[in-house]
Amino acid sequence: MEGFCPLASGSKGNCIYVGTPHTKILIDAGISGKRIKEELAQLNVELTDIDAIFITHEHTDHIQGLRVLAYKLGIPVFANHETAKGIVECFHDCPKFKIFTTGESFLFGDLEVHPFSIQHDTIDPVGFTIKTDQLKLGFCTDLGFVTSLVRHQLQNCDYLYVEANHQPSMVHASPRPMVYKQRVLSRSGHLSNEACGELLCDIAHEGLKHVHLAHLSSECNTPETALQVVQGALQNRGIKLDISIALQHKSSKPIYFSEHPALTR
Repeated sequence: MEGFCPLASGSKGNCIYVGTPHTKILIDAGISGKRIKEELAQLNVELTDIDAIFITHEHTDHIQGLRVLAYKLGIPVFANHETAKGIVECFHDCPKFKIFTTGESFLFGDLEVHPFSIQHDTIDPVGFTIKTDQLKLGFCTDLGFVTSLVRHQLQNCDYLYVEANHQPSMVHASPRPMVYKQRVLSRSGHLSNEACGELLCDIAHEGLKHVHLAHLSSECNTPETALQVVQGALQNRGIKLDISIALQHKSSKPIYFSEHPALTR
């Protein structure tokens, strides 16, 4: 498949497939190797076709699939130094690492990858922008606050995968412990529906073809609430965007690059 597709999105595991004619990668591998194989098969992609796995940070819901993909199958893992340390500490073994530096772009196959810093409760978490041909893709979840850097990096994307984790009123009303609520609502936690809507209002442009709302909380959000709040913010600014929800338990809407011709930059 030439395009991308979220295979799983949420606190129970995260994984995204991105493929071009020459390069096929995963962004995060937070679900089982078995399920990743099954979801890829739906896209006519074999697990053995995957060239590398790019990791945003070392929380379990982003790395647990490495047990099979990296340690058993030997697929290379791209991560920054601190995230690599966290992976080794988790699994007590070292996979085939390719270490990148946060803030510095690098080439992999026909992809130009830029890892940028985000605010989350790990040492060096990142989001990614990926350029291929004349397209720019933006992937950014697990952040408690939209910094000016995040806003800058996500400008002029053709496709976006961004966090709309929770509705604050639902967090306050949930039976979860106060420490959980404080973490989620903090600047190193997760992005609310309102904050996601504000971000999209700031960076929306005519060339933005589709947005996946990602990493929705199963307890403190619903797809309907996320869409209502985010689309409401956009409508108040007279902005129309094609939006869908990235799902937890099955693959989400696939994006085929051939169906969305690139804009000339």
